[in-house]
Amino acid sequence: MFSRSTVAALALLVAVPAQAETIRVGMSGGYFPFTFVKQDVLQGFEVDVARAIAKQTGDEVEFVTMSFSGLIGALEAGRIDTIANQITITPEREAKFTFSQPYVYDGAQVVVKAGNEEIGGVEDLKGKSVAVNLGSNFEELLRGLPFADEIDIRTYESNLAQDTALGRVDAFIHDRISATQVIKETPLPLALAGAPFSEIRNAMPFRTDEDGKALAAKVDVAIDELKASGKLAEISDKWFGADITKAD
Repeated sequence: MFSRSTVAALALLVAVPAQAETIRVGMSGGYFPFTFVKQDVLQGFEVDVARAIAKQTGDEVEFVTMSFSGLIGALEAGRIDTIANQITITPEREAKFTFSQPYVYDGAQVVVKAGNEEIGGVEDLKGKSVAVNLGSNFEELLRGLPFADEIDIRTYESNLAQDTALGRVDAFIHDRISATQVIKETPLPLALAGAPFSEIRNAMPFRTDEDGKALAAKVDVAIDELKASGKLAEISDKWFGADITKAD
């Protein structure tokens, strides 16, 4: 039988809500329209999704920006808790991290300078110079092609679209959603070349320790709730005019 003091302590624990945590979310801030800086303000689809998740879980969110190639290392070292930067689920990454459920469904896309008739899709990249973000899944996809040794693969941190438009490289690889938005929203003379050549599912990665798995589970519940309420689709429509958060 509990003493009066024990009962009082248990009642206090029940009455006091769980203390809000701060979720440190890493992103590059240079991947329009998912995460980018405009007039010194960090914004984009990923920023809105991360804030919506934190609001759903009752936590605070802290954005930590760095080069894309440093994000995975920062997560492994514990400097951030997760990444929101269109991180594609791959077997290699699944072996190292615990992923949330996918919240973006997309495809890998070849993009060329407008008027380029030599490249009609991924099969035409042989003998061409192709830019890709350093450390991205697109780099992995390119290097995994059976004719990868015939492609001049150039890894960049930024300016993929600009260098392609200026003719410094023949093409770049991006996700189809972002590429479409870049073509629509910027004056750069670019065009999609062929259909997407690989289906991709994007999610948030977490460390595989106890805390990482617990946070991943909490985020999964929040994503389910945001999908059910229509909030996730609303955020998607704001940035893309379509719902990219569910599989076709």
